[in-house]
Amino acid sequence: MRSKLIGGIMLIIGTSVGGGMLALPVATAAGGFFHSALLLFSAWLVMTLGSLLMLEVSLWLPEGTNLISMARATLGRWGQVITWFVYLLLLYSLLSAYIAGGSDLLHNLLQLIHIESPAWLNSILFVVVFGFVISRGILIVDWANRSLISTKFLAYVLIVALILPQATFKNLEGGQFKLLGGAVMMTVTSFGYASIIPTLRSYFKGHIHYLRLAVWIGSLISLGIYLLWNLTVQGTIESEGSKGLVQMASSGHAASDLMTALATRLQNPLIALLVRVFASICVATSFLGITIGLVDFLADGLNIKQRSWGKLSLMLLSLGPPLLVILFYPGAFIKGLSYAGLFCVVLLMLLPSLMAWSGRYIKKISHGYKLQGDKVLIAFELVMALSLLVFGIFHLA
Repeated sequence: MRSKLIGGIMLIIGTSVGGGMLALPVATAAGGFFHSALLLFSAWLVMTLGSLLMLEVSLWLPEGTNLISMARATLGRWGQVITWFVYLLLLYSLLSAYIAGGSDLLHNLLQLIHIESPAWLNSILFVVVFGFVISRGILIVDWANRSLISTKFLAYVLIVALILPQATFKNLEGGQFKLLGGAVMMTVTSFGYASIIPTLRSYFKGHIHYLRLAVWIGSLISLGIYLLWNLTVQGTIESEGSKGLVQMASSGHAASDLMTALATRLQNPLIALLVRVFASICVATSFLGITIGLVDFLADGLNIKQRSWGKLSLMLLSLGPPLLVILFYPGAFIKGLSYAGLFCVVLLMLLPSLMAWSGRYIKKISHGYKLQGDKVLIAFELVMALSLLVFGIFHLA
């Protein structure tokens, strides 16, 4: 079980610390490091609470139950319909963003060996390679994710160790909290790992202690990684200017622009290689975690067995729509993450709160594990979810 705990923690980290890792320093640059740190902590708090409520509801129902059945059991037909709609919008938005980021990074990696390939081919190659890994099931994804996370962590430590000494306090100063409005939804999305909670519940065979540990440890490590990464990048590269972080946010190629800027700024071939490896694995690990959660969701909602033709159908339904989006709209990296934030708030904050409230106090089907805090805690999460939803709709309109 301890081996599974490590795997669960890594799946949460891998799902959280992915494509958003590359976008965050760019998207929050206008607000400055200290304001962005406050935003990151706030997003971690409300998203972790939503994840624990999701875990509580999942444990009321039989193993193998995913969000569709959870919503039907607690909220009825209307909850089931809303969950279908929002879940698909969220995960398709995230996968579109990660395929766009993966295609962009694959293009840069192929250029290192003097191979030029069109964007549409890079997108297809990325989906086919990682789609094959996902088709092998959660155990293979777990071990593939462990290998990628280990490599990513090593690259991350080396990058921070090499770049952080170049950071200056002057670059970290300034910024205004009100300028972080455009980054709020993306920051929330960066902790959007709760979609894999039902999958982890099945993987852990409902072992509550290890599930809670995985959520707390995985989310806290993710928060720490984000804070140190923002410190490193924003302390090294200026926010303003033609090659600054603010300009990158509107370029449509944030991932590769940041990667190039770090490598160019320090004139170190090792850093250039490490940043490319790190950036590529960031996108890959998020893609793995999000897709395995979507496959399980569709299997539950459509009642498809994950065997032979059923598995092939699930893979096509999971990866086909976002691939088509990217083939027709390749610059969807940061936009995809921003719009995904709205769906993330509904699915991973609002719905878990409503399901927990209904299951505890209306349908009275709760039993076993219960998150402490009673009505006050659930009400707090509901208010935060509704506030973020209203803010996001007006800001992105």
